[in-house]
Amino acid sequence: MSNDPSQGGTSHGGTSSPPLYLEPRLAPRTAALLESPAFLHTLVDALGSPLNVILPDQIADNVRGFQRVFARHRLAGRIFFAHKANRSSALVRRLTTTGAALDAASLAELQHALGSGFAGADLMATGPKDPEFLWLAARAGALVNADGPGELERAAALVRGRGLPRLRVLLRLSGFEAPGARRLSRRSRFGTSVKSLHHLLDVLDRRRAELDPVGVGYHLDTTSVEEKAAALEGCLHAMEELRVRGFTPRAVDVGGGFGVGYLAHAAQWERYTTELTRAVMGARPPLTWGGHGYGLRAENGTLRGALGLYPAHRPAAGPGYLDELLSHPAPGLGRPLGTLLLEGLYDLYAEPGRALADQCGLTLGRVLEVRPSDTGEQLVRLALNAGDVSLEDHGVLVDPVLLARDPAPPAAAAPVAVHLMGNLCLESDLITRRMVFLPRPPRPGDLLAFANTAGYCMDFGATRAQGQAIARKVAVHREGEGAWQWCLDEQYWPLTRTGEAQG
Repeated sequence: MSNDPSQGGTSHGGTSSPPLYLEPRLAPRTAALLESPAFLHTLVDALGSPLNVILPDQIADNVRGFQRVFARHRLAGRIFFAHKANRSSALVRRLTTTGAALDAASLAELQHALGSGFAGADLMATGPKDPEFLWLAARAGALVNADGPGELERAAALVRGRGLPRLRVLLRLSGFEAPGARRLSRRSRFGTSVKSLHHLLDVLDRRRAELDPVGVGYHLDTTSVEEKAAALEGCLHAMEELRVRGFTPRAVDVGGGFGVGYLAHAAQWERYTTELTRAVMGARPPLTWGGHGYGLRAENGTLRGALGLYPAHRPAAGPGYLDELLSHPAPGLGRPLGTLLLEGLYDLYAEPGRALADQCGLTLGRVLEVRPSDTGEQLVRLALNAGDVSLEDHGVLVDPVLLARDPAPPAAAAPVAVHLMGNLCLESDLITRRMVFLPRPPRPGDLLAFANTAGYCMDFGATRAQGQAIARKVAVHREGEGAWQWCLDEQYWPLTRTGEAQG
């Protein structure tokens, strides 16, 4: 991939404007893997297309990035990987060696974590909880992140009826108010309104023998640091309410949503979104299949709607976003939130999913067919479908990396505009609605590598529609500058080739 954010090229696909590349940000380990196309072609030849390739050592690096932020703010606490971001056994097993914990949002995820080497004390049970899920969480000694009074009552009854040890619980809150404008945070289906905290405290008062309230937290589906700062300050006030009732809470959970930067160059993102707006307004040829506007539309010469895309180039994401949040002044108290947590002697809990899976995997798809469209672009059919990469579901726009089967002749080196089609018999099966620009035309047998799909894009939406195969997973690793080694994802364990545990 080029490191130059300028757009090269002259003509392609019937247009004369330069190509609008959206080059992926590649961590050194991912870039090194993509520099081994023969190895990746061999894997697809053996295991089929699509194929998900997991880099388990990357998740250990990502944990260390979050741990450095904790240390910078002198905070103790736990980092819980939101398992729902990826089903990989290799990632979960590698995580057991890092000191991180895990957030399980279902019975199957909890079972997977326990079977991968996690102790119950290192697990948090979140999300909707059926009786079996709640029973196993309580039996294993996991921390239960409770959404409401009913869930607390059910947990207490389970502990009492089964003679289980006192259960650690965390109260998930919502509906926080920012001072000044008195603006509520966006509505959430998770958690109890902070205005109804007293209902939760009443249950805890009655169930002191069964429930141990560890602390409070929130889950907000937003990228706004200001909204999360208001929620975190609200949690600090809630901790004081717990103390007033005679409890000894010790942790504040800031949830997830730390984000990922998918693109290498801010200038490419700015140029693409500008040109997309011009295309929607009719000022340039369309950039999408059927003129799709990603939330934008033109009405009587006026631009309407809002761009419904993930902010693919982010100056602060992952650990950097957490650092920004902890450095942000509390809206009412005026001092940095990290300082307030430290002064309260509170532990910090965080639940990154996408951010811990950042650069931990890629998805490979084989090119099956290339043919021209009636408007001049190339239609490229792949041996995978939209559910295998789920880029559109998350509004992520990023170019795949072209891995040639054979060296391309010089005459084929000109940039080309293509539409990426899936292998389902559906008009809607587009890998991305966006016209994608590649440095040269792909050919049958080439691979397209979709980088950084491990966080939600890899298997969250995968199905067996029309009997198409779901992508298999392989875990790859190498020692130093040696050759890449691989195994099936389910066969990976965090051991060196001599049988010693990885650190």
